[in-house]
Amino acid sequence: MSGIGTKPSAANEGVNIKSKAFCIIGNPIEHSLSPLMQNAAFRHANLNYSYIAFKVPADELQGAVESMRKIRMAGFNVTIPHKVEIVKLLDKLSDEASLAGSVNTVNNENGQLVGYNTDIDGVLEPIEKRISNFNGLNVLILGAGGSCRAALVGLARKKGINTISIFNRDQSKLHRVIRLGFDLNLNCIPFKFEDIVKLSEVSMKSDLIINTTSIGLQGEKSPVITDFIRKDTVVFDIVYKPINTDLIENAKKAGAKIIFGYEMLLSQGYKAFEIWTGMKAPREIMKQALFGIFGEPK
Repeated sequence: MSGIGTKPSAANEGVNIKSKAFCIIGNPIEHSLSPLMQNAAFRHANLNYSYIAFKVPADELQGAVESMRKIRMAGFNVTIPHKVEIVKLLDKLSDEASLAGSVNTVNNENGQLVGYNTDIDGVLEPIEKRISNFNGLNVLILGAGGSCRAALVGLARKKGINTISIFNRDQSKLHRVIRLGFDLNLNCIPFKFEDIVKLSEVSMKSDLIINTTSIGLQGEKSPVITDFIRKDTVVFDIVYKPINTDLIENAKKAGAKIIFGYEMLLSQGYKAFEIWTGMKAPREIMKQALFGIFGEPK
């Protein structure tokens, strides 16, 4: 006598039928390409996993995390504006996440939510492709949130950096990241975001400019303009949609070297996949999911 479920269906042959759910939380979230990238990787690895995006306002973060505990969400990514606030809602942190004081990847490990920071490698990996000698380097960072923290931890791995100038509106956040920089033995200098004259002066002296804010996501104009970007400067905008933000366009006009936001998206996404699955990330598959038949933008 045959019974229901005694034989797997053809559709499931060769597939791990253990289902797991993953997601990304943030606000805004409509722009996120993480579901496209991670779902492609899960399919390629024959994993019965799914990944979706949830819009979570700041005042609903705690409730969202509690809900994910209850439904036993296998893991999730964290984006703006929750990367720092999420820390106090987790059970454990990796060493690097603890050092940065920010988390962008969470893994459910036997019922405990463990926070990781894959943004650190996400920021550093594309920079290392353009800069080999960090000795005497002057860096300008816009923003003082979780991505700035990740950038500082990553840059602290490099020897010889001269200064890191950080511009931010919220002065309390700014001074907290300056303290992080001090703890990492980095020479970080705080500036008010609104001081456009000083921003222009610092921009002209900077060898590396990193935008870690959401400026550009909605088409906003960058405070760093073409006239104050040197040709030999590396300009990195973590905003990946649109690909060509105003800052990226300004950098192109200046003839500077460009790091697109999608490069960080991919690098941190590879690491997240590996944390969740214990498998090597299918990098080309994830990249193809983003760019399709047209290939990587230049």
